[in-house]
Amino acid sequence: MLELGLEHAAIVGVSVLLATVLGVSLGIATYRREKPREAVLAITGSFLTIPSFALFILLIGPLGLGWAPVLVALTMYGLMPIVRNTVTGLREVDPAIVESALGMGMSRTQRLLRIELPIAWPVIITGVRVTTLVLLGIAAIGAIVLGPGFGELIFTGLQRVGTPVAVNMILAGTLGIIILAILFDIALYLLRKITTSQGIR
Repeated sequence: MLELGLEHAAIVGVSVLLATVLGVSLGIATYRREKPREAVLAITGSFLTIPSFALFILLIGPLGLGWAPVLVALTMYGLMPIVRNTVTGLREVDPAIVESALGMGMSRTQRLLRIELPIAWPVIITGVRVTTLVLLGIAAIGAIVLGPGFGELIFTGLQRVGTPVAVNMILAGTLGIIILAILFDIALYLLRKITTSQGIR
């Protein structure tokens, strides 16, 4: 259980990190321009409509079995909430604050890094929390392509339906995912509290 839990946490953690870097970058690049913004939101939103079973199977061809297809699929599924929250957070920054920073002689990059992103951060990290909880569940399905984590227990239990151990294995895998979800959510809540300035809380 401990080994599977560490594997599950690792694959989700790396996927969330990749989705956060890509999602925040896409949000920053498009939040000021309507058509690119709508295109990015439409594309990342369409990823969520792809059935996870189908996507994992489709990725076997180019990526093989194991970690790689699961990592790519989870990163794709994790983009949309982060992109949307990044765009929402940046667009909700009070224009008067941005104008004041401009009047103080700040460059575009300085305004983004010192003013806009810190103000939008609570909204962005909320998107990261949503993404993390979603990916914890989807990661279990990655066992169909020999991916890591608690999905191995769940799928093994399903294969042994009718035997005394089947229900126990499924419940163990499910409970493991629930415990990880609680731990991840607490960690991200603390991260938000630590990294958000007191004046914005």
